[in-house]
Amino acid sequence: MINQKKAYFYGLTAVLLWSTVASAFKLSLRYLDNLELLVISDAFSTTTLAIMLILSRGFGQVLHCTRKEYLRSFLLGILNPFLYYLILFRAYELLPAQEAQPLNYTWAITLALLSVPLLGQKITAADFIGLLLGYFGVVIISTRGLISGFHISEPAGVALALGSTLIWALYWIYCTSDSRDPIVCLFMSFAFSILPAALYYGLFHQFRVPEMSGVAGAAYVGAFEMSITYVLWLLAMRYSENTARVAGLIFISPFLSLVFIHYLVGEPIRCSTMAGLILITAGLLVQKYGSRV
Repeated sequence: MINQKKAYFYGLTAVLLWSTVASAFKLSLRYLDNLELLVISDAFSTTTLAIMLILSRGFGQVLHCTRKEYLRSFLLGILNPFLYYLILFRAYELLPAQEAQPLNYTWAITLALLSVPLLGQKITAADFIGLLLGYFGVVIISTRGLISGFHISEPAGVALALGSTLIWALYWIYCTSDSRDPIVCLFMSFAFSILPAALYYGLFHQFRVPEMSGVAGAAYVGAFEMSITYVLWLLAMRYSENTARVAGLIFISPFLSLVFIHYLVGEPIRCSTMAGLILITAGLLVQKYGSRV
């Protein structure tokens, strides 16, 4: 199965697609609100993952889970995609994409922090330095560089963007103990999330026929942010002779994302955003590779 060229191809394709999703979120939210975007993209993602499982002849695994595994998938589906994307999309409604995207990128730091009480892991010196660098970057972005006055331009949006990292980290921590195929797990959590999303929509949202531009954006988000890109990344890791070679590609994504945000969404990129993102990325690099030095 080792094929480094294939690994780089799948990895770079995944990074390229992930780099476009912040722009896709923001463009879609011009036509849909956060709940509409969640419901429609969830439906497209579930359909996409189902087709993938059918083509790979893995759909049968979905029908042979235990009652405990079905319940687990339902609870995971409440975390992701229901709560995670509901909160994340709301953050994108309140914040410029160039701020929401790097703030959400701190999920790896949140994951390291939660791994201490939930998985019994220890924080190393590299983890601590990475945490400080990362959250200093958060301060720069959320204050738009005005650190002395410490005035957060949009506190609700910042809180939601950071809160989404907590939910995302919890989701992946609880996924680590699941022995099922990761694509099966992802499909089942998305399929089970349709019910709570639909109920929430029916209780708290007035029905309206969405604009086709919004539906197209939600289809892109569902297909690429939530499903196809994830599978491409799994393939990249599977084909690579050394996972670290591919894993490092992910650090290209937030910087490339700013390019798309500038040219597709039309946001002028602030120096504070770039400075904060560099610090967040530096923190993640220290956290990931510092312990090996």
